[in-house]
Amino acid sequence: MTAPDPARTSSSYQAARQQRRLRWRQLTAEFVGTAFLLAAVVGSGIVTQQDGPASAQLFQHAVTVGVALTALILTFGPVSGAHFNPVVTVADAWFGGMRWSRAGAYVVAQVTGGIAGTIVTNATFGFAAVQVATVERVGPGQVGGEVIATAGLILVIFGLVRSEGGRVVAGAVGAYIAAAIYFTASASFANPAVTLARLLTDTFTGIAPVHVPGFLAGQLAGMVLAIALVAFLYDPDPQDAADVVVPHTVPTGHADG
Repeated sequence: MTAPDPARTSSSYQAARQQRRLRWRQLTAEFVGTAFLLAAVVGSGIVTQQDGPASAQLFQHAVTVGVALTALILTFGPVSGAHFNPVVTVADAWFGGMRWSRAGAYVVAQVTGGIAGTIVTNATFGFAAVQVATVERVGPGQVGGEVIATAGLILVIFGLVRSEGGRVVAGAVGAYIAAAIYFTASASFANPAVTLARLLTDTFTGIAPVHVPGFLAGQLAGMVLAIALVAFLYDPDPQDAADVVVPHTVPTGHADG
């Protein structure tokens, strides 16, 4: 019986350790990036609601969120891909860009990061850290707005990754979300992690818990619609999907499992 080669055993151990470290770095990037996204969403809503007419408040909020999202994608994208959004992560896994187990870990990081970002932002503005929103967001137009906003977001991401190799995705995603906040009836949540986090702030950007299921259903429907359209229009291969939202290192071997 041949004895194990110590050099090969050590090399395999180091490789597995590096992969585990990469995975934790990516989950941390998703947590922190989503937390900062919610800080931008909730914080800008608190500031803008204090001044000017409703249309001006919404415009200022949209610009702030769009610019912040662009910066966050550029900052954390090289580490994790900068999904910050469960529907983006699920679509990525559907097209083979990541394993489902890794996608599940991403979703947990996104949801917990969003909640953390909301709690901290509430507290820094002098509100109770944990609140229950009372903002009414009800009606088929609101749910329909989430279908449109979510489907459009995924189409923008996959279309640009396919055609531009990720070079312009950050700015395009930020611009699309800023525009969708203004052109959809729901003000474009387009993100289940954001939706769940925003029920914990009773401010301009909050959403009452009773309306959360409708928003989540609209986002799920938008994701399914977008996946069908992406498959038909772009037929992405796993390498295209692996570059969502921007190109980044993808874990290999058991560390991704």
